[in-house]
Amino acid sequence: MHPALNIAVKAALRAGQIINRAALDIERLQVAVKSKHDYVTEVDRAAEAAIIETLSEAYPGYGILAEESGIAAPTRKGGFQWIIDPLDGTTNFIHGLPQYAVSIALAKDGQLQQGVVFDPAKNELFTASRGAGAYMNDRRIRVSRCQKLGAALLGTGFPYREFARAEEYLAILRQLMQHTSGIRRPGAASLDLAYVASGRLDGFWEFGLSPWDMAAGALLITEAGGLISDVSGESGYMQSGEVVAGTPKIFPLILKTVRDGKKLSQETSFA
Repeated sequence: MHPALNIAVKAALRAGQIINRAALDIERLQVAVKSKHDYVTEVDRAAEAAIIETLSEAYPGYGILAEESGIAAPTRKGGFQWIIDPLDGTTNFIHGLPQYAVSIALAKDGQLQQGVVFDPAKNELFTASRGAGAYMNDRRIRVSRCQKLGAALLGTGFPYREFARAEEYLAILRQLMQHTSGIRRPGAASLDLAYVASGRLDGFWEFGLSPWDMAAGALLITEAGGLISDVSGESGYMQSGEVVAGTPKIFPLILKTVRDGKKLSQETSFA
């Protein structure tokens, strides 16, 4: 295991211990509202602090982009930056729904190098190093062999903060509901992407994500043989927050449907 990945795993496991302890007594959690339908708890902050402490001790010169603290340190040493979500799926967590994860990625000059997604509730650790494949609990993982959209199980994330593009999303959802074997919305994008990488889902799309939601999962998918892009089919998903991912056969079919849905919603809005 790459030394930086080993440290990221150590940080993720440490955060997972904090989350698991808190999950035993959720009723005592102090929950704050960051914005409409967007929550943060003292667990998010404690987990993030533990992650940053672990990473910074090992790599003091690396930049940090973390959900709760923003850019905690500039990218200055070799262009390296840690991208952290200490608890992806906070809404699930505060409701006792065991679908949430710790997500940590390392980028160099914007190119993803290491990725960890840890599900503390199920004790599932997904890891990837650039050029070295993707793993779950030390077992090599690959995207599924699904080749037909009609047989595909897809994941997505419903709009919950910004509703200006709701019609566009519904147009896409309507098409994919009719032409796939099913759609799932578990509520933690990092895990959804890890599930694409491990073959549990055949594809995924969502709008309005942040870099920390996608970074580690994106590397998992590419290292597992999958494809991921923004809605235009380019690599700007970390900047746009719009992501489409899937197996090599399913990915272009989802991408076309997403594009068609976007076009249809625009035409409808102009009518």
